[in-house]
Amino acid sequence: MKNILLLISGLLLFTSCSSSDDSPTPENPDNETMYFPPNDATAWETKTPASLNWNEAAIQPLLDYLQIKHSRSFIILVNGRIVMEEYFNGHTATTPWYWASAGKTLTSTLTGIAQEEGLLNINNKVSDYIGTGWTSAPLDKENLITCKHLLTMTSGLNDEGGDSVAPEDLQYLADGGSRWAYDNVYVKLQDVIAAASGQTWSDYFNNRLRDKIGMSGSWINSGEDLSVYWSTTRSMARFGLLALNNGNWNGTQIINSQYLNAATTTSQQINKSYGYLWWINGEESYHLPQSQLQFNGSLVPNGANDMYMALGKNDQKIYVIPSRKMVVIRMGDAADEENWALSGFDNELWGKINAVIN
Repeated sequence: MKNILLLISGLLLFTSCSSSDDSPTPENPDNETMYFPPNDATAWETKTPASLNWNEAAIQPLLDYLQIKHSRSFIILVNGRIVMEEYFNGHTATTPWYWASAGKTLTSTLTGIAQEEGLLNINNKVSDYIGTGWTSAPLDKENLITCKHLLTMTSGLNDEGGDSVAPEDLQYLADGGSRWAYDNVYVKLQDVIAAASGQTWSDYFNNRLRDKIGMSGSWINSGEDLSVYWSTTRSMARFGLLALNNGNWNGTQIINSQYLNAATTTSQQINKSYGYLWWINGEESYHLPQSQLQFNGSLVPNGANDMYMALGKNDQKIYVIPSRKMVVIRMGDAADEENWALSGFDNELWGKINAVIN
C-alpha cells in the first residue's frame, strides 16, 4: 500500500509539473515566472533581446520601419517583462494616446465582469436592461437583439449610419445573429452595464478594471454618444498582460477565464475571425469592417496562429500571443492610409517582428 501511495503521489507531481503555465518555451527556457508590474509604481522589470537569443541585427530595421510608419510608441512584453520599449515623434512614456476601437475589448471585458457578478446575462435581450425604443427597428425585431449580438457584431442593425448610435440611426436590416457588420452599436453595452450596476460606465470601469491592474487613463467623449479611451502605452500593455494571463492579475481573477476564452475565439460562423469584440488570427476566413465580403485565409499571415488582437482605427494595436507568452503594443497615427481596424501594416509589421524574434 505504501508503494502504491508513493507511485500515485509521484504521478500527481509529474502531472502538476507537466501542466504548469511556466513550462519551457523559446521565450521561457528557464521556466521563468510571469511578472506583473506593481500597481502603484512606475518600475517595470525588463529583459534584454540578447537574453532571449533574438536577432539583434534586425532590431534597428524594425525601429526604422516603426518610425517611418508614423508610430508613437511600441512595446514588446515577454512573460510580463519589457524587452523592447520605444517612443517616437515626441511621444513619451507619460503621454496619453487614444485606443480607438482597440478599446472595444475593454467593453467586452467589463461585460464579462458584470456577468460574473450576476448583473447581466449576455444571452438576454438588450431591452431587458435599457428598455425598448433604443433602435428604430420594429419592436419584435429589436427584441431579438441580445447582448451577445452586440459583442459579436451581429445585431442586424444598419452599419452605414456613421458613428451615431441614436435610435433613428439604428435601423433594422436583418434579424439578430444572421448578419455580421462592424459598427458602433456595441457601445450600447456600456449603457447596459451602467443600468445593471447602478453606476456610471466610467465609475464601474475604473473600480472593476482600471484601478485593479494599475492602468491610467480615462474615457473622453468624441461626440455622437461615443467615448474613446485614452491612456499611456504602458497602461495598454497592462491590459494586454491581463488578457495573456487568462484574466488573472498577479493571483487575482479580474475576469472569468472561461468568458475570456470565449471572447478570444470564434464567436459565430459568419466572421470566423471575430470573438467578443476581439479579432482572432489563424482562422480559415475573415470579414473586414464596412464589407460583407468573405476573404479566405488568416487575418495576419505573418502572425502566430494563436494570436488574438485588439485593433483600433489608424493602427492602434494590442497583439496577444499565448504560445510565446508575448504582448505587443503599437500606438500612433495611421501607418499608411486611414483605416477602421485591420490594415496591411499588421502583416508587414509582423514580418519585421519575426526577423527579430525568430
